[in-house]
Amino acid sequence: MKQSFDYKDIITIEPGKRGGKPCIRGLRITVYDILNWFASGMSRQEILDDFQELSNEDITAALKFASDRETKATVIG
Repeated sequence: MKQSFDYKDIITIEPGKRGGKPCIRGLRITVYDILNWFASGMSRQEILDDFQELSNEDITAALKFASDRETKATVIG
């Protein structure tokens, strides 16, 4: 099994940036942006080509962060 990927140095949350949403390395690109690009049909390579400030590791960090957050989410109701 692969070793766990640590995204803590990549995903940043700053109250004054993008409404405090989780961002990539202090950039104005959020985890949500990356998820939305995938959902709209963009490939990893297309995202990297369009947003050259991002790396493969950044995208993996966003996906892992979202996965961990989903795992911790609870349904009320």
